[in-house]
Amino acid sequence: MKIVIAGAGLGGLVAAASLMKEGFDVEVYEQAETLGEVGAGIQVSPSAVKVLFRLGLREELEKIAVRPKAMHFRRFDTGELMATLPLIDHEANFGAPYYHLHRADLHEIILRKVQELNPRCVRTSARAVGFEEHASSVTLLLAEGSRASGDLLIGADGIKSVVRNQVLGPSPVTYTGDISWRAVVPVERLPKDLMERVSTIWCGPTRHAVMYYLRDGRLLNFGGAVARKKPADESWTLKRPWEELKADFEGWHPIVQAVIDAVDKDQCYQWTLNSRPAASHWSTDRVTLLGDAAHPTLPYMAQGAVMAIEDAAVLTRAIVEAGSLPEALKMYERARIPRTSRIVNESAGMRGIYRIENVDEMRKSFQKRDITKERNSWLYNYDPLTVPLQYDPAQAETV
Repeated sequence: MKIVIAGAGLGGLVAAASLMKEGFDVEVYEQAETLGEVGAGIQVSPSAVKVLFRLGLREELEKIAVRPKAMHFRRFDTGELMATLPLIDHEANFGAPYYHLHRADLHEIILRKVQELNPRCVRTSARAVGFEEHASSVTLLLAEGSRASGDLLIGADGIKSVVRNQVLGPSPVTYTGDISWRAVVPVERLPKDLMERVSTIWCGPTRHAVMYYLRDGRLLNFGGAVARKKPADESWTLKRPWEELKADFEGWHPIVQAVIDAVDKDQCYQWTLNSRPAASHWSTDRVTLLGDAAHPTLPYMAQGAVMAIEDAAVLTRAIVEAGSLPEALKMYERARIPRTSRIVNESAGMRGIYRIENVDEMRKSFQKRDITKERNSWLYNYDPLTVPLQYDPAQAETV
């Protein structure tokens, strides 16, 4: 079977490596001229880490990853610790560690694995504009006029997916009311022992901020979501003045101020957080979707990259185990749609937990719920390498 993948992001590359390890002929088409990844920090929970370990990447990941001790939820002004979600115990409890990684580092590691399996697998400057599906093949159409045919097309072409638009039609987009900042700071610019090796979520009225370490503790990642009446661009590469970032978090805790003060003044990025509804299907007989193309989600649960990696593993298993390609895509959808839809919906709901206007009510909100129990019961204990691929309606909440 020959498999064509549109998009060389994290999900597309993990799918390529996983499929090639099973002996499939894979070609990846990427619109960018050079391979790489933009962005800053990402959180990778055990379900996705298991897939990366299966590809033989453990040693490389351990060199650059940070294993956080916990997730701390703190009040924006006083720093009061309102809740703790332990993370250091994930390898013992769920079979793999919880990592903080720089997105570009993870992309580079996976790309090296793909090129090790096939140096000519990925083709750049190849922008997808659509596809043609036939009874015995599917053809990816590229902007410069060339075509790439195979038995299966995987649309891993991101939040503005061309493949998704042709399979499902345009997705309705709703502005959440938030823009999001991102920046990365070298730790030598920060006061010594500014923060433990944890992920700290600073919760405040109309906005919240997230901080955690990257690259074995040499960098600190900052992300901040702020309520705005007018949306910005959805691009990750839109720069905005540092003074605007500073003003957005005026009066917040001194740790937040120290990090913002250390940010490069010309490296402050902002993008719009838009919400899209979960889809009830995402495949035809020879075309399917993966990652943000299938289930774009808000970042409030830090599961976007994780879901793409899970998708790649489950899709590979389905193709190997099924009796036909249409059956494989049905197995893939039935195994993935309940879980990804739940993450999409709950991610949207998490915004309200971080953003309660009255700080006393915010404390009560955390006291009423056990975040550790909630997430450990279904989010972190998932294993894409062993999850059943035959759909059972009774398993819809856990599959």
